[in-house]
Amino acid sequence: MVRGADGLARPLWASVDPLLQQYYDTEWGMPVRDERGLFERVSLEAFQSGVSWATILRKRPAFRAAFDGFDPDAVAAYGDPEVERLVGDAGIIRNRAKFLATIGNGGATVALRDDPEVTGGLAGLIWSFQPARTPEPETLADFPTTSPEWIALAATLRSKGFRFGGPTPMFALMEAAGIVDTHLMASHRRGTSGVWPR
Repeated sequence: MVRGADGLARPLWASVDPLLQQYYDTEWGMPVRDERGLFERVSLEAFQSGVSWATILRKRPAFRAAFDGFDPDAVAAYGDPEVERLVGDAGIIRNRAKFLATIGNGGATVALRDDPEVTGGLAGLIWSFQPARTPEPETLADFPTTSPEWIALAATLRSKGFRFGGPTPMFALMEAAGIVDTHLMASHRRGTSGVWPR
């Protein structure tokens, strides 16, 4: 933990960049329970592969503009013209395979609404993997390296037609969306989601 000029303790990753500090202090770990919000996070986790999260945050406004605010219905309807538009958009990370995956994931998100095996669409599916307990890390060395829940979430999403959703990005999703609380126990953010006690 690093204590900032404001006296608050944060992990190193949230202390080196003002954008990351703001993200940590106001957004990371807060519950996201709506379809569009979770579709955006699934999409951005896919684009994050191979680049820093700070890069994704800096480009997030451009991603939102490029993908119609991550409206699953709009994205699912994209065809070749939209893909070519995305390929030419210098404001986002240009990766045709990830564009196609995001479009496919939009279709998979829409399909979940009528899936008889799923209650509550994408949000209901993702939150159904909330574990009975959350990690309680004192140091970064205490962070879990695997979990039955995030492995199962990745496998279930894959079975429902989602791509670029392996166990590691799904754990990052669960952290970011408040499904687990991995704030270090000494962090001022620990327990602030309202999902888990301090």
